[in-house]
Amino acid sequence: MKPIYLDYAATTPVDLRVITAMMQCLGVDGVFGNPASSHFYGQEAVQKVDMARQQVASLINAESREIVWTSGATESNNLAIQGVANFYQNRGKHIITMKTEHKAVLDVCRFLEKRGFEVSYLAPNKDGLLELEGLKKALRPDTLLVSIMYVNNETGVIQPIEQIAEIVKANGSFLHVDAAQALGKLPINLQKLAVDLMSFSAHKIYGPKGVGALFVRRRPVVRLQALIHGGGHENGLRSGTLATHQLVGMGEACAILQENMSKEVAYIQRLKDSFWQKIQHLSGVGRNSDIAHAACHILNVYFPGIDSDLLMKALPQLAMSAGSACTSLVVEPSHVLQAMGISDALAHSSLRFSFGRYTTQADIDLASDLLSDACKKFV
Repeated sequence: MKPIYLDYAATTPVDLRVITAMMQCLGVDGVFGNPASSHFYGQEAVQKVDMARQQVASLINAESREIVWTSGATESNNLAIQGVANFYQNRGKHIITMKTEHKAVLDVCRFLEKRGFEVSYLAPNKDGLLELEGLKKALRPDTLLVSIMYVNNETGVIQPIEQIAEIVKANGSFLHVDAAQALGKLPINLQKLAVDLMSFSAHKIYGPKGVGALFVRRRPVVRLQALIHGGGHENGLRSGTLATHQLVGMGEACAILQENMSKEVAYIQRLKDSFWQKIQHLSGVGRNSDIAHAACHILNVYFPGIDSDLLMKALPQLAMSAGSACTSLVVEPSHVLQAMGISDALAHSSLRFSFGRYTTQADIDLASDLLSDACKKFV
């Protein structure tokens, strides 16, 4: 039997309804044309792409023209941050972000530092939240961009983006939000939320890997300098032949969420609560985030005195993570937990469990029993 999958924050299986929609765009009898072609097959593909773009936009209450296709949230983050920095650098070269951001933001900021930009890396409070007063103090007249993740990929901490947006806008700066873990877990209304740029990834919402999107606000207009040049696709922002089947997959995944998100979030929250209730009796166990400020699907837990890598090896029946999937090959304490003030010892004793659409209560019951038995062997 396969292990119980408790790593939905790393990736999600593609929904069968998404697979069906994608299959219709692959074979000779499907919509296989190049969307850039002017003939029947190309225009047939354009219709599919336009529908998918509208499905993504509808889920976040944006205009379809504000959706730029990318290969995923990493590329979206790069296009947003570098795109603004390069286009508007005459207005200022100061950027603000958080120490708990994904590497797809932190590494971009470090790259820009080498090109003459100044970056302020703000520390969170002990619950992983950005201190709003600290943000106000960090803002300067030359602050060009602020980049803050909506839901942290390791702890599930939800940042107060609405309040952050008000502060950033009052300073006249751009705001970028990495929402890869927020899409489908939190309601996002970009008609009301004063965010300029927002990144998404399909494989976090039961869509295919290799496709994502970047929201780029049109009013007031946000201009970006492209990173990829070629055929002028996506209004010149992201050249390259559009992968119709991938885009259709992301669109279908968003359409499914729009119809079922509230029920799904409630279901996943119940599973997470149940799992925590079943393991909280373990000796010294604790959460690495305040449950009141955490998304429904992520639970980061520490087990004092037990190395997380050894615990994972002792539990081959469970698929879980010691941190971000993007940095799981690096044997060092989580930079997110360190930034929150958590000791290296506890960081090395922490595991991330994440739940999703196909997790069952039976999975929760068995996983919690297996975890409890394994922890007792280390005591």
